Amino acid sequence: MKPEEKAILKRFLPANSLDMVCDSIKRENINLRITASRSTRLGDFRPPKQSGDSFRISLNHDLNQFQFLITFVHELAHLKVFKQYKNKVKAHGTEWKYWFQLLMKPYLEAEVFPSDVEDELVRYLANPKASSGSDLSLTRCLQQYDTKQRTKPTVEEIAVGTIFKIPNGRTFRKGERLRKRYKCQCLHSNRWYLFNPMAEVFVVNQ
Repeated sequence: MKPEEKAILKRFLPANSLDMVCDSIKRENINLRITASRSTRLGDFRPPKQSGDSFRISLNHDLNQFQFLITFVHELAHLKVFKQYKNKVKAHGTEWKYWFQLLMKPYLEAEVFPSDVEDELVRYLANPKASSGSDLSLTRCLQQYDTKQRTKPTVEEIAVGTIFKIPNGRTFRKGERLRKRYKCQCLHSNRWYLFNPMAEVFVVNQ
């Protein structure tokens, strides 16, 4: 990795994780891209298009340093699974969970994370889900370290019956909470959908 690339990456990571991340990028021949914010994902992994090409990992630019690292390791686990199994196993199945847990271990041993994040992360790693954002306790803990100013409310924060829009333009009315998610009705189709309480939305003036 070029010194200028390492200097850029340093801005996005906890200080004592930089060398480990750079080693992984070099060892696995990763083309790492830092992208604009995407509402549907924090990062993604793409295999090489043809032999000799780099593996590609992209990460949203507006993640805080701890979420950025967790997302990188999440996508690195996908890379490891692809190298071993190609597309013959489930995306977030047993194989991915094994690699995610294994790859995160050195960062936990190096005490990269603050104690509150570490506690939540260790609990989450016992049975990691497809997205760390689906674990509300971990998400709330990570949000305490956000440096960007949030300008939109979350589904959790608005009142039942409030009409809101999501980035693709669809409009919904908030309903009651069902276990961990909120039931919301799409006003275009009248179908009901479940929303993560932490999802940021645009409130429509009524």
